[in-house]
Amino acid sequence: MSEKQQKQDVGKVLLDELVNPPAPKKAGRWSKVGRALLLPALAVLTGLILGASLIVVTSEDVWAAFQVSFGAGLGSAWNTITSAYAALFAGALGDPVRIIQALQSGNAVEIRRSINPILESLVNATPYIFAGLAVALGFRAGVFNIGVEGQLFMGAIAATYVGYAVKGLPGFIHMPLALLAGALGGAAWGFVPGWLKARTGGHEVINTIMMNYIAFRLTEYLLGGPMTRPGSGGLPLSPIIEKSAEIPQFFPAPIRFHLGFFIALATAYGVYWLLFKTTWGFNLRTVGANPNAARYAGMDITRNTILAMSLAGALAGLAGANQILAVNRSMAIGLSPGYGFDSIALALIGNSTPIGVVLASLLFGALRNGATRMELLRIPNDIVSIIQALILAFVAAPAIIRTIYRIKPSKEADSTVNIRSWGGGQK
Repeated sequence: MSEKQQKQDVGKVLLDELVNPPAPKKAGRWSKVGRALLLPALAVLTGLILGASLIVVTSEDVWAAFQVSFGAGLGSAWNTITSAYAALFAGALGDPVRIIQALQSGNAVEIRRSINPILESLVNATPYIFAGLAVALGFRAGVFNIGVEGQLFMGAIAATYVGYAVKGLPGFIHMPLALLAGALGGAAWGFVPGWLKARTGGHEVINTIMMNYIAFRLTEYLLGGPMTRPGSGGLPLSPIIEKSAEIPQFFPAPIRFHLGFFIALATAYGVYWLLFKTTWGFNLRTVGANPNAARYAGMDITRNTILAMSLAGALAGLAGANQILAVNRSMAIGLSPGYGFDSIALALIGNSTPIGVVLASLLFGALRNGATRMELLRIPNDIVSIIQALILAFVAAPAIIRTIYRIKPSKEADSTVNIRSWGGGQK
């Protein structure tokens, strides 16, 4: 055996011990799950508490009640908080009383309507899952993918074109083909900054931000020219996709719950399997953990960097394709309310793990859906965005939560080796 081969073997053994360190003492499954969920749950609770204070401070009714008396002000503040959060949770998860009444009646239509807020929250969470996975995979591989928004737009453009331009195909071929086109469009937009980083050392943060601007302007050009819908009067709208390209919905309108949610869950499992059950995933995580050690072990840093950015772009492209094929049915400038930028927060809250991203996406989808009900109480939608930001801040700084609630770090956390990549994802 050559000396070079011996060095590579030693390096691989060392990397395996670093990336997958042996646990000194395994705790029970439910104990580990409880510890993993405790800090995020307390972060959410703390964010809601601070959000309640913001609701009170910005309420004109509360200030008017305080001018009457201190007790009236406190009562008004309590009523405002309870009404706001009742509306938030009812808008996100439905009204429990109405759900129970619908179940007791046995009326299928009423049951579907009563649980529609839950289903709508899942609809809102679906693009978050795809976009959050795009950032999380990049974090695991040591790259910071800020270009999810642009990759999402390019995936949506590609899926839209295949959706309306290709005709005569059956649905079981046309819909997957449009999804594949969306993934390839996003992958192409991720490949460019990945290649630039791997070959020239160009920083992926700068390159992906620039690629976002190119994607936005290219979308405007296409919707205002080659892809303009006939008879739209010059509005930047694409033609409506063919029925065969649509991701099917499970219920009649206005319920929008669709197959894309389960595609997103399957994709999350696929990302988990890739990262933690395959040699490719081990290489990606190793390059993200310590590129110098990975190079010493004989791993191809260039190929893995390009692969990571391309896969991340494909996931972001699926987010855009999902919105076109399952919800919007056509492309417009206002396709995304910021899924690509929120995805960074999702990856951080989920600790760059697929299951964490799914849970964080469900939370953000519920908050976004519940915010519409809060607006009926004259509470600004921006309050929910502030609550999301507070939750992110507390999740990203667990030491603050531990200090507030006097929680001691676990012994396992002290005794294991943590290797951090971009975004703080622990390997």
